[in-house]
Amino acid sequence: MDHKVKLGFAPTRRRIFSAEDAVKYKYMVMKKMDEMHIDYVHLEDVNEEGLLRCAEDVDAVVAKFRAEKVDALFIPHCNFGSEHSCAKVAKALGVPVLLWGPRDEAPLEDGSRLRDSQCGLFATGKVLRRMNVPFTYVPNCRVEDDAFERGLSTFIAAANVVKEFRRARILQIDTRPGDFWTMMCNEGELLEKFGIQLVPVSMVEFAERVKKLEASDDPEVAATVAHINANMNVCVSAEAVRRVASLKTAMKFFAQEAGCNAVAIQCWDALQEALHVMPCCANALLTEEGIPVACETDIHGAITSIITQAAGMGKTPSFFVDWSVRHPEDENGELLQHCGPWPISLAKEKATLGVPFAFPSQCPGSVIGEIKGGEISLLRFDGDHGDYGILLGTAEGIEGPKTKGTYLWVKVPNWPKVESMIVKGPYVHHAVGIHGNILPVIYEALTYLPGVHADFYDEAQKSKTENHLF
Repeated sequence: MDHKVKLGFAPTRRRIFSAEDAVKYKYMVMKKMDEMHIDYVHLEDVNEEGLLRCAEDVDAVVAKFRAEKVDALFIPHCNFGSEHSCAKVAKALGVPVLLWGPRDEAPLEDGSRLRDSQCGLFATGKVLRRMNVPFTYVPNCRVEDDAFERGLSTFIAAANVVKEFRRARILQIDTRPGDFWTMMCNEGELLEKFGIQLVPVSMVEFAERVKKLEASDDPEVAATVAHINANMNVCVSAEAVRRVASLKTAMKFFAQEAGCNAVAIQCWDALQEALHVMPCCANALLTEEGIPVACETDIHGAITSIITQAAGMGKTPSFFVDWSVRHPEDENGELLQHCGPWPISLAKEKATLGVPFAFPSQCPGSVIGEIKGGEISLLRFDGDHGDYGILLGTAEGIEGPKTKGTYLWVKVPNWPKVESMIVKGPYVHHAVGIHGNILPVIYEALTYLPGVHADFYDEAQKSKTENHLF
């Protein structure tokens, strides 16, 4: 994922209000976006004002934004605005839309007003609803207010989630493990409902690629070996390190060749029979590079990883977890863990490359280490019987007993409720975590993902998220 969102910037005005003041506010917003390092496409070459003013501007604005392949549309109402023109542009582009307008000052001494931006927002919102165009709204505020920057940043991250979800292609390395019925998914339904594509690769084809890379002088394999030796406590043979590096390089090759933005791999036991290695460290390294990998051919888990990593905008990597066992002392504590696929940059101390506790020593490749705590967002995209949703909430890292693999003990507001939601479904025990609170981003992104609903596991978190822009 490149985490780059190109914003179509369409400031609007209505002719009966001050054109001079509208242009002034246009430039104020552009200056703020430049300070925020936002990539945007302006309308300076569309007309002399660089504004969306009337029906005559619509075709030129749409043509420019389509040619520039914008990912989202920002329509600041620099005065009242042209509601029908805004709605026509938004409808034509079919991308996430952000409405905002500057807070109006007091009327002039003679009683006249320069903008009436808030009133224009009321009008545009209604027309967008009439035309069935979903949109995000940042409350009427000043450009310099924290609410403006927070709202714009949240919207851009949400647009990144929408972009990555809509182009989701999952590299599926072999079938799910035979006993893991929880990892079933409906491939045809994912394509029909959401346009999500699976690209299958057999274990035979994959293993042959790994062996060829291992026997070659491939520079990426060599670089990965050096990276492992420099950044991990290596407790396996040099041959095992090279095989892990070859495994990671092979996954990356197949993913990039097919244009995939996530991977789901059958991490056991066909892989162990074919290559006598665990893929955990390879998964960790590839996830760190921006191509998240889900274990046990968990397709829904891979989709969750795409959503989560896109929401994080590349600030920190995601990690694929099991909800595992309850904390021995804290009633709301739970163990997040897996055999070892978590990015090594997240480890509290230098991570170890070794063998998993559940498999024999001749199958090295697991990462061992506790990761840093703090605030964690936890998500799971899942579905059955044609109904899809995302289970989401935040947790806090807490102290707990040492264990194997990659792990973190966390505390949630009400563990029995979370446990019930997973047992009763449609969610399973796999989730994806990321440091920080991305719930507002996910909530906004779901505005543009029809057929996927939000299931919060805490009502207080739900209320706070729903009102995050206000």
